[in-house]
Amino acid sequence: MKIAVLKERAAHEQRVAISPDTIRKYAQIGFEVAVEQGAGEGSGMTDDALREAGATIADSADDAINAAALILCVNAPEKDIIELMPVGAQLIGMLSPYDNRALMDACAARQVDAFALELLPRISRAQSMDVLSSQSNLAGYRAVIDAVAESSKATPQLMTAAGTVPPARALVLGAGVAGLQAIATAKCLGCIVSAFDVRPAVKEQVQSLGATFIEVPAEESGEAAGGYAKEMSEEYKQKQSALIAETLVKQDFVISTALIPGKKAPVLITEEMVERMKPGSVIVDLAVASGGNCPLSQPNKTVEHNGVLIIGHTNMPARVAADASGLYARNLYNFISTLLVKDKALAIQWEDELVKGTLLTREGKIVHPNFANAA
Repeated sequence: MKIAVLKERAAHEQRVAISPDTIRKYAQIGFEVAVEQGAGEGSGMTDDALREAGATIADSADDAINAAALILCVNAPEKDIIELMPVGAQLIGMLSPYDNRALMDACAARQVDAFALELLPRISRAQSMDVLSSQSNLAGYRAVIDAVAESSKATPQLMTAAGTVPPARALVLGAGVAGLQAIATAKCLGCIVSAFDVRPAVKEQVQSLGATFIEVPAEESGEAAGGYAKEMSEEYKQKQSALIAETLVKQDFVISTALIPGKKAPVLITEEMVERMKPGSVIVDLAVASGGNCPLSQPNKTVEHNGVLIIGHTNMPARVAADASGLYARNLYNFISTLLVKDKALAIQWEDELVKGTLLTREGKIVHPNFANAA
């Protein structure tokens, strides 16, 4: 059996879907691995290092894909790449199905079975395969590092003969995986941290990391199925907006991570709120690729508004590509070795809820219930 790994072609993408460690593991379960030339360079994995681990280095995507049973990617490949794939192959990666109907149509037309791992049900046995968690963790870490790098403020309290420097204040909006890691990183750097989330259930996690949980008094819960956030009522949003506005004026750093799967990111930081913030404050909008939690943020740009810097990197995990690739590669290996292979042969567990939850196309049809009947 052959696995093909493609070089990522999306702008600002440095990650790769393989690592020397997982190449060796795939060999143990019956796979040979072909990697497109230069695919690992952005993550510090040279062709020589991948070849030494046991991979074949292919001169082109076409050569890598030829006769492959499984094709691994980070982002969804373009239609011309899909048309090179063998009929009946399995495509596995983060395929952005909510924003990419064309991908599903192309895979169905080519009879490629596509698995979107960001749709993986969040249950306990899926934790080792959870690409969203592994990548969001690093995104939350890097967001704080970027905020501090752009700021003129020291983060910890400093005692000097000339006086005391007070600690920086950081606010994290959204206490999912990225938000919790942002809290932990900001605390490690000596900041006074507070956090907001619509899900009351995360309060204990926030407090366990040493942060203050900012809470909107309300009876409704913002927790949807699978632990994700859901959209709140207009009354709640008004209370939320007032609370965030009051809190923002005291902050040096704001890390905003709020997302609702399949929908535009909620606006949490309005232009008016930004104008009331301290000059020199920094906002990192991790939701910018989905419209942004702040309407002033711009994709892949750092903009200044009324003395406040707003950072809008659309692919934060790629800014920590070496570690992000290593974790992502292990997520894919765990998914494949657990659910797609048995006794060194393909044996896809089609009825398993993890397979059903991620499978977009099969045998020429779009089969995922969220997309099968969409126009």
